[in-house]
Amino acid sequence: MTREYLVIFEPGADGGWSAYVPDLPGLGVVGESREEADKLIREGIAIHIAGLREDGLPIPESTTTADRIAVPADLIFTA
Repeated sequence: MTREYLVIFEPGADGGWSAYVPDLPGLGVVGESREEADKLIREGIAIHIAGLREDGLPIPESTTTADRIAVPADLIFTA
């Protein structure tokens, strides 16, 4: 059985990338590239869940969702 968690990737001002999992509070990583952040967050999820199990804590359900919302151009661009 597998469970999927939403991962948020954000570019940093310095060219690096950060990633976090809203359903796993306290889990966040920073990488020099998006690929590195992806690798680190996957490792982090495994470590985080193993730690919860070790401590006898429940594994959080994946409940967070995401959507992209279109914003009219006239709200963004001004003449």
